[in-house]
Amino acid sequence: MMLTREDLQAAADAGALDPREIDGLLSFLAERERLAQRGTVRFSATHILYYLGGMLAIGAASLFTTLAVEALGMGALLVLSVLYAVAAIGIAAMLEKRGFGIPAGIFATLAIALAPLAVFALQHVLGFWAEGPHTEHYRDYHYYIDWRWLMMELATLVAGALLLWRFRYPFLTMPIAVTLWYMGMDIVPALMVHAGIGSGEWYVGAASQLRKLISLVFGLAMLALAFAVDLRTRRGKDYAFWLYLFGLLTFWGALSMLGSGKLAGKLVYLALNFVLVFIGAVLGRRVFAVFGGIGIAIVLGDLSWNLFRDSFAFVLVLTLLGFAFIAAGLWWSKREAELTARLRAMLPASLRELLAARS
Repeated sequence: MMLTREDLQAAADAGALDPREIDGLLSFLAERERLAQRGTVRFSATHILYYLGGMLAIGAASLFTTLAVEALGMGALLVLSVLYAVAAIGIAAMLEKRGFGIPAGIFATLAIALAPLAVFALQHVLGFWAEGPHTEHYRDYHYYIDWRWLMMELATLVAGALLLWRFRYPFLTMPIAVTLWYMGMDIVPALMVHAGIGSGEWYVGAASQLRKLISLVFGLAMLALAFAVDLRTRRGKDYAFWLYLFGLLTFWGALSMLGSGKLAGKLVYLALNFVLVFIGAVLGRRVFAVFGGIGIAIVLGDLSWNLFRDSFAFVLVLTLLGFAFIAAGLWWSKREAELTARLRAMLPASLRELLAARS
């Protein structure tokens, strides 16, 4: 509720407030509103320009590093990447002092994105991985899955943790989440090399299946981490979004590739995607509903094409099911407050606060 000077003056005239307290109370409310706005991101044309410029700079420093940049020599690339990162941190600190939180977070994120590039150049300067098949060019980091990238990923996580501790902006969790996603894919070759397994048809099949299983577990671990971060930061900024996104990308991607194609497996996959939609509704996280909805559409499309082709009954059942969900939504909307209160009363206090905050 917005209070104006006229409201406070009316309260003073009614004897509910000392007139001498009006100016002080207005100053307090204005300062409180200003502090609240610092933690609120209102997406506008200014923010679009901020993020567009930031993503271009991050992409130039990581995704689109070309052979021409590497032609300067790995020593020069190491010096340039370190200087670039230091400059980005300095600019982030300067912008933070001046109250420009979003661009400060973007420059700090740029410094994190430069960490794997600096480590890559340092490894070549020191002569590490000279015989690696996919370590000749930095851009291969984003295209190939290889255990040799793990050192770069670990360095990025360390840099990300340090800068997140220093700057405390949610966007800094984006490169951390991407790195965890990469690590989930690269950890399988590392395990295979450690076990001394590396060739043959069995290796190809076993490595593929193991990669899916480890990605599934790794994605669940990322989602658990995101939930823990969500609980811890429930009263403040949203640090969990990117962890949820890439955790779901890892988990759901592996889940979608598992299975033998049998009907029982498809039904289990369908049920798990319904669970994702339900979790999204409970936590107020649309990203769960998006992945779950895509999974449901994939299964239903597959069933309609392979099992119920040219079946009027299947179309009728899906239509009735859709109407049933709409009816359930209408029924829930009428009783939402009462049912939500009853369900949340059964949950721990920290989870209740999280759901209330995300609502």
